[in-house]
Amino acid sequence: MGGSVPQSTLRQSPASFRQWLAGAVHASRTAVTAKESLRGFAVSAAAGVFLALLGAFGTDAVPFGIRVAYWAGLCFAGAIVGTTVSHLIGGDGRADEKPWLYATLTVIGVTLPFTLVVWLVSDLTFYGQLKAGGFLGYLLPVFIVTVAMTGLNFLVQRTPPQTHAAPAGTPPPRFLDRLPPKLRGGELWAVEAEDHYLRLHTSRGQDLILMRLSDAVAELEGIEGAQTHRSWWVAKAAVDGAKRGDGRATLQLKGGVEAPVSRAYSKALREAGWY
Repeated sequence: MGGSVPQSTLRQSPASFRQWLAGAVHASRTAVTAKESLRGFAVSAAAGVFLALLGAFGTDAVPFGIRVAYWAGLCFAGAIVGTTVSHLIGGDGRADEKPWLYATLTVIGVTLPFTLVVWLVSDLTFYGQLKAGGFLGYLLPVFIVTVAMTGLNFLVQRTPPQTHAAPAGTPPPRFLDRLPPKLRGGELWAVEAEDHYLRLHTSRGQDLILMRLSDAVAELEGIEGAQTHRSWWVAKAAVDGAKRGDGRATLQLKGGVEAPVSRAYSKALREAGWY
């Protein structure tokens, strides 16, 4: 087949391994629509062709046709494993309820079967037989990269902490009792974290209180809103519009206040109709 590839080379090139496995595990995030699933497969196929052209991971000595079949097959298999595991574990929304448990199960669910795939495909392609101990040799690098990719995908795809409107007749949110006297009775538009303080944006002006944003969000239940950034919670009724620039979105609120939208929350907020 035009020269063998040393097994040590296949296993000791973390940069190349990370490249192709990144494309393969790309689909390990929750794929909630058929369109997203197809996009993941397309990215994986493109990654396979690119790595074949590159001759990555010491495969440049292998005939081009075999390289294409090898890389495209691995990337496509990774997409299938990742998408299947995501649907089985978190396809019904459970991922948002216990994200750390979901992440752990995703890593385990992707690592074990995909290490088996890498072992079978690599050893049979380059040696014509399975090498003793091959599975264990591939297990650690597959696990490390899967952890990294799963963490990255969670950061990109996570759902922002949300609060919901209270049913009629229920007491007002506890957080409103914390408003300084001059702001009480006004409409709460946003809460912005500033060091250890929170800046309150309301229809009666602004003021600071000593509190953590995470604690404030818990007490804001009863007002429909969401965290748009690690430092901002915004009431949905306060949003007048939005503007985009440099790949980022900014919500325009009543009173001329502007609240940033982080990339981690952008997709979820957009799909929820915030902008």
